[in-house]
Amino acid sequence: MGALIGGIVAVIVGILGIVKWWALFVKGLQAAVPFFILLVGVIAIAAGISDIKDRIEEQKEKEKAQQEEKIQTDSEQK
Repeated sequence: MGALIGGIVAVIVGILGIVKWWALFVKGLQAAVPFFILLVGVIAIAAGISDIKDRIEEQKEKEKAQQEEKIQTDSEQK
């Protein structure tokens, strides 16, 4: 019950603060949005590089498994 009342109070105070300091709120967004876009871009690049590395590693493992299977098949035929 306390969390509900605290949440309602926080929302009311937040709305009043945004209304009263609208210009500062907009300036804050103007400063924060490009930073977060940059941050998301860096994370996306890191995820893309990791994905490419994983695909290369997976391909190497497939090739190794195929070579081992071929060696095993050849040794069974002898």
